[in-house]
Amino acid sequence: MQALRRVLNSPTSQPRSLFIQPRLVRQFPRQKELVARFTSSTTRPVTFRSTLFRWSLGGIIGLSTFTAVALYAPAVHAEAPTRGGGQAQPSFLRLDEVRRHGPNADEKWVTKGNQVYNITDWIPGHPGGEVILRAAGGPLDQYWNIFTIHKKQEVYDILDDFYIGEVDPRDLVDGKVPVEHVDDPFKNDPKRDERLIVHSARPFNAETPGDGLNPFITPDDLFYVRQHMWVPEVDEAKHKVVVELADGEEKEYTLDDIKRKFKEVTVTATLQCSGNRRKHMTEEARSTNGLQWEGGAISNAEWTGVRLRDVLKDAGVQIDDLSEDIKHVQFVGAEAYGASIPVDKAVDKLGDVLLVYKMNDKPLALDHGYPLRLLVPGNVAARSVKWITRIRMSDEESPSQWQRRDYKCFGPNVGGNPDWDSAPAIQETPVQSAITSLRDVSAHSPQDSKLLQVYGLEEDSIAVEGYSFAGGGRKIIRVDISADDGRTWQQAELLPNESKGAKAWAWTRWRWVLPRSQAGRCFVVKAVDEAYNTQPGEYEANYNFRGNLTSSWHRVGYRAKPL
Repeated sequence: MQALRRVLNSPTSQPRSLFIQPRLVRQFPRQKELVARFTSSTTRPVTFRSTLFRWSLGGIIGLSTFTAVALYAPAVHAEAPTRGGGQAQPSFLRLDEVRRHGPNADEKWVTKGNQVYNITDWIPGHPGGEVILRAAGGPLDQYWNIFTIHKKQEVYDILDDFYIGEVDPRDLVDGKVPVEHVDDPFKNDPKRDERLIVHSARPFNAETPGDGLNPFITPDDLFYVRQHMWVPEVDEAKHKVVVELADGEEKEYTLDDIKRKFKEVTVTATLQCSGNRRKHMTEEARSTNGLQWEGGAISNAEWTGVRLRDVLKDAGVQIDDLSEDIKHVQFVGAEAYGASIPVDKAVDKLGDVLLVYKMNDKPLALDHGYPLRLLVPGNVAARSVKWITRIRMSDEESPSQWQRRDYKCFGPNVGGNPDWDSAPAIQETPVQSAITSLRDVSAHSPQDSKLLQVYGLEEDSIAVEGYSFAGGGRKIIRVDISADDGRTWQQAELLPNESKGAKAWAWTRWRWVLPRSQAGRCFVVKAVDEAYNTQPGEYEANYNFRGNLTSSWHRVGYRAKPL
């Protein structure tokens, strides 16, 4: 607030747009009161724009909630010196001087391209919070490319208000800021297992290989990795999570507080990326936007932590008598990722929503949210925010692009520029299944013959295995499998497991063994959950340009080979 007042009272003020974070609007519900609070010491005029907008954590997206306020504030670039005949000329700034204006300096400078900007007064209003400080004292370009939502004219206009000069030509190499002065936000990313199937290296995204999908509990080093940005630098001893109530009051917890004050709980749960099997939709229907995951953007683990509802109650949330104004719980990670879930899920006694610090009875790996992450079992993995730092009670969903844009589905006829408001954010996921292993079993092999005996077979056979899963904690009750491309069907064996939790949050492994003589050229699988939801047969009817929630029948070709 002091920063906003300093901006408003600057003697060099010129009109520009000042954007207010949702937290400030919640604290001052009426915009006139907000304006009066910030302009009480000045007689400069205040006007309102009719344009409505909402912030995302990574930038601005065109959704309507808050009124933008046109206020008087500094136009820093107006102070650029004049040279020769009174004509304004850029001020040339050395890179050493830019570096001195880093995260710990009173004034924070950044470069973008060859331009220099003083972003000091913008930091309090930056929708992504203090993540912008990573760029202070150096180039902004690499972060601009990661947060692609910045690439909009209104964001460029905001940045232009903070222009103070140009990088001195003496510091440029081939007309550009040299590479050695460009910070690499991915430099502290951990090493990963070479068996992971990598789809992008920066940010790192990789799926579990076939052999990693076969055990009920996925090995830690083969658990699929989905990163939207870099892995943040964290210190367990200093890590804190802040719970913000609807009235703006806050309560802070260290990791030690969380472990000491609340009952420890273990839940077995499957996490699945909304883009799992996206490549299958691309191949069977049309091109889709996003990483082309096959069937391995899904994994299963035991998660240990404390119930979110217990922490919320301790922080002052009346979980058994919620205010009608609280409809969502928003979450923010250390790298600025944001998401939210309905408050009913967050406080449900049977919802098993946890703040997690262990995975498979070991501390969380860096890639999976160390030292603390959220687990929302039964929901798309995009809601299980990693490296969690803030929890906010709210009357609205998270304003982040990952809540408002990326994780939604549209009809087969909708192209790449949809009305994002017209579709709800993905929460629970539909029923899903896939074939993860298809192998020949020889009747002449001592090891294979043991498996054949279990199924009463004496001839060469085929063993087919895979996973099945339904969102919302719905139990898988049947897996249908066909060896002739769906013309005839049999039921696979559902393998036993020892899941922990109030509902069926974990996948169900299945197996089918049949004589080779009965196999055609294509195996097909589909699952049915306890609500009798099943998977669609074709892809085109369920096509969406983002390729989210691909769940049509999974087909795998087969060609017999001599044993």
